[in-house]
Amino acid sequence: MSEGEETNPIVPLSANARRVLGVLVEKAKTTPDNYPMTVAALISGCNQKSNRSPQMSLDENDVLLALDELREHGAAREIQGSGRVNKFRHAAYDWLNLDNPQAAVFTELLLRGPQTQGELRTRASRMYNLADLNAVKSVLDSLIEKDLVEALSPPGRGQTFAHKLYPHEERQYLEARVEKQSAKSSAVPAEQKDAIDQLISRLDAVTSRIDELEERIKQLES
Repeated sequence: MSEGEETNPIVPLSANARRVLGVLVEKAKTTPDNYPMTVAALISGCNQKSNRSPQMSLDENDVLLALDELREHGAAREIQGSGRVNKFRHAAYDWLNLDNPQAAVFTELLLRGPQTQGELRTRASRMYNLADLNAVKSVLDSLIEKDLVEALSPPGRGQTFAHKLYPHEERQYLEARVEKQSAKSSAVPAEQKDAIDQLISRLDAVTSRIDELEERIKQLES
């Protein structure tokens, strides 16, 4: 961290607030015509079936409480929308001191939980083009330096990274889950791991395309 650089202290967020913040940043990048977002649009974005882990089923009250939490920390803002519907926008760039590639990677960690460099490259590239794994590593290193991201497993193939906005109890659960997954994958041959990685990449590309088509349909119907 450079001398004199101002950073905000890490504030753990609830699962609902993390999901809402991730959706706000994602949609600002992928569907700017529908941003800032109404509460109804946020509910749809939080509960969509693709590009989300875990799956959620948030209602209006859940989203409003999450927005209150985010606004309390300065991570989101309410603005006057057209007509009588208020809309919301994120303030993640200022709150967490992020640039565009950092925001793309961090958002994927918010929306999908812990991931490897390869998974992050595939998924975050829909918001910012990451040329190769070295580009992802550079972004992750910068986020680690800001104390926003950490590695959950040792260096090497399949190393997993997570953001640091988890409350303590969730963080402990994640560590246990990653250790269990690592133990299982260690017995899988390298060729099979490559095939699995390729399949995940193809599925991610398909689900991203489905999301784009769903957004276009919503625009046409509105």
